[in-house]
Amino acid sequence: MGTIRDVFNSLFGTTSSKEVSINEMCLNLSSNIFYKELAINSAINLIANAIVVSDFRTFSNGKEQRKDNHYLFNVAPNSNQSSSNFWHEFVSKLVYDNECLIIMQGEELWIADSFVREPKLFMKTMYKNVVVDDLKFEKTFYEEDVFYFKLNNYHMKSLIDSVYRDYGKLLSSSMNYYKRSNALRVLLKMDASFGQTDEQQAEMEDMFNDQLRNFLSADSAAALPLQDGIDISEMDSSKASGLNSRDIRAVIDDIFDLVATAFNIPKGMLKGDLADVEKQTDNFIMFCVNPIARMIEDEVNRKYFSKDEYLKRNYVKVDTTLIKYTDPVKIATALDKLLSSGTNSVNDNLRMIGREPLEEDWADKHFITKNYSEFEEFMKSQSEKG
Repeated sequence: MGTIRDVFNSLFGTTSSKEVSINEMCLNLSSNIFYKELAINSAINLIANAIVVSDFRTFSNGKEQRKDNHYLFNVAPNSNQSSSNFWHEFVSKLVYDNECLIIMQGEELWIADSFVREPKLFMKTMYKNVVVDDLKFEKTFYEEDVFYFKLNNYHMKSLIDSVYRDYGKLLSSSMNYYKRSNALRVLLKMDASFGQTDEQQAEMEDMFNDQLRNFLSADSAAALPLQDGIDISEMDSSKASGLNSRDIRAVIDDIFDLVATAFNIPKGMLKGDLADVEKQTDNFIMFCVNPIARMIEDEVNRKYFSKDEYLKRNYVKVDTTLIKYTDPVKIATALDKLLSSGTNSVNDNLRMIGREPLEEDWADKHFITKNYSEFEEFMKSQSEKG
């Protein structure tokens, strides 16, 4: 059995026999994974927050109704989680594992921590060794018993990890070079001679390091006593052509751009840029959130409802229009046009601006102004007028 050092040598490709301290190991590890994890978790939060503010609308016979399934998807999927916590865990599983399994126990939904999927050609897929928290189910779940979601054909997290290996090395090298380039270095001139053996040289270095360490690393005022024949001066680093902090930030930006591309999130949105935020939000909803919302709809509708029930217009719809804030004053003209043309009912308009629909029959009816008429009727009236 190898030593701990051998294990980390195999992980990080270290071939030197020099011992590595725990602190140095943690610093190297954090510099290699911190920015990648920051970018990935930022993407997870964006997607999960978008799903949370979406409305899971439930329909029965073509009419929107709030029954048990509405409460299940919008408020409390299970007794231990709110819908916000549930969907954050769901998105995190999708991103990190590229798949997510939701089982239904009683009238509650639970996300599996681990499972074994056994697809069968022309037969129902089986799910075994399902674990939720600390509970392992001995039973075998079949396709109709679960909601199974798969994010991509390829495991995007693994692809990001593969590409990031080079970026992690580049980032670590850039930061180390930046620290070396900007470190304080001094020249020490002495009118004295010392022995040249290794032991004598080591003693001399230890002596001066001990004397200079507190002086060079002091945060406030410090004094250094100098004897006759000793001159100390700082090395001129103004001509050094090393990296600056903006060069390191550029590498970090590349990492965020990489993750944004992988999940179809606008690059500026992932980094918190406010330029063209409206267009970025539209692209985010269209190319990132809507496909995931449609995936949820398809899986829920094909498992929660039978074919006959769905054809009778019993279904769940994930409404993502509420993700983007809409100012009612700015779209008042558009709302009036949608109402007067018969496209929207009053309740449809209320939902568009995030308000509760009215419990009135007339609020669900569609109206049309008198200046709209069929083409044949218009031509007939014109001919009667001569």
